[in-house]
Amino acid sequence: MLQFRRIVFSVASALALAAPVYAGKLAIVIDDFGYRPQTENQVLAMPSAISVAVLPNAPHAREMATKAHNSGHQVLIHLPMAPISKQPLEKDTLRPDMSSDEIDRIIRDAYNKVPYAVGLNNHMGSAMTSSLYGMLKVMQSLERYNLYFLDSMTIGNSQAMRAAQGTGVKVIKRKVFLDDTQNEADIRVQFNRAVQLARRNGSAIAIGHPHPSTVRVLQQMLPTLPSDITLVRPSDLLNEPQSDTSTPNLSQPAKTSAPRNPFRGVKSCKPKQPPEPVYATRFFTVIGESIGESTLVKYVQQQWQGWGKKS
Repeated sequence: MLQFRRIVFSVASALALAAPVYAGKLAIVIDDFGYRPQTENQVLAMPSAISVAVLPNAPHAREMATKAHNSGHQVLIHLPMAPISKQPLEKDTLRPDMSSDEIDRIIRDAYNKVPYAVGLNNHMGSAMTSSLYGMLKVMQSLERYNLYFLDSMTIGNSQAMRAAQGTGVKVIKRKVFLDDTQNEADIRVQFNRAVQLARRNGSAIAIGHPHPSTVRVLQQMLPTLPSDITLVRPSDLLNEPQSDTSTPNLSQPAKTSAPRNPFRGVKSCKPKQPPEPVYATRFFTVIGESIGESTLVKYVQQQWQGWGKKS
């Protein structure tokens, strides 16, 4: 038995050196599609695992959603939701005080304007996603359209996962914003942070925007992605373990009037609170499982058992 253990250890060491172990899955979503076709076309030239989220009322929404789908990219609806801060809002921004019928009308309209969408994520939305009553209405509507929800996590106490309980809607969560600033050095730091989180926690979702600086960084860094990280679509992570660290927000939404100011442009979905910590356990679990399931280790074990019978 001791000799067998030595053989397995030697084989495991050889495997670790000879081939990469895919310890992390990284999903990248580029928000705010539909306003800048020239820059967005550069995103569509990237690997098809890069996904795009399209603003339904953007002037080029249908065009860019169709081009993204035809290029093999996954399409999401990037739906405006009310923030806590006071600022001009886009048409059909979801607010917690809206009725279920009004929320369903907006989501139905967005679904019709963004062809091929399989999921939905929030544009801004710290006020909406932190409202349990508001998100319950959103989840009921999403279930009708068989859409998953990617929580952009613009606020730490998002109620999205809590609201989805008991529905068929699956919720996944953003871990990193790539471009809180448009400085290329900062974006590289955030990209590397996303890689480290994917490696340590098994998976991570990073969200960026079609800024020229973000596009340049992705063009530079995607070809040199570490061998133990694989690019995936957000839907590939729907069955990954998700933790809900929110506390119930049962306050009734205050009545608010529709915004007076027209929408003047696209702002990034910046977080109001930092994301929850991750833990360095998943990496070692994946290595152990990969080694244990490898063909070479199983072959050595079979040969050892055969030798034992002969002796």
